[in-house]
Amino acid sequence: VQLVESGGGLVQAGGSLRLSCAASGRTFSRYATGWFRQAPGKEREFVAAISWSGASTYLADSVKGRFTISRDNAKNTVYLQMNSLKPEDTAVYYCAADSNGVGVTPSEYDYWGQGTQVTVSS
Repeated sequence: VQLVESGGGLVQAGGSLRLSCAASGRTFSRYATGWFRQAPGKEREFVAAISWSGASTYLADSVKGRFTISRDNAKNTVYLQMNSLKPEDTAVYYCAADSNGVGVTPSEYDYWGQGTQVTVSS
């Protein structure tokens, strides 16, 4: 599975961005997918995840009520809608695919994209 993120950029606090994760290769619709982020000097942290069917979603407490994860298996794409962005959301955002079910730690994921930078100015 190859994953490519897009949609990052510079936005003011309170603004919105929608990240996309486009997949190619094996049957992506059978993989749970997660979003993680990593800020400079910090460990990669879980942001959101969605089951292969889209029936189950999980969000980190820090983004609940502001971020939404969804997927369109017909387009082999997973989305992360980010609203009410804060400066502390600034990081490189990565999507990842998990063949064994929905995970919340990076080690559970098999495939990774290259990341997309999100910068929120105050």
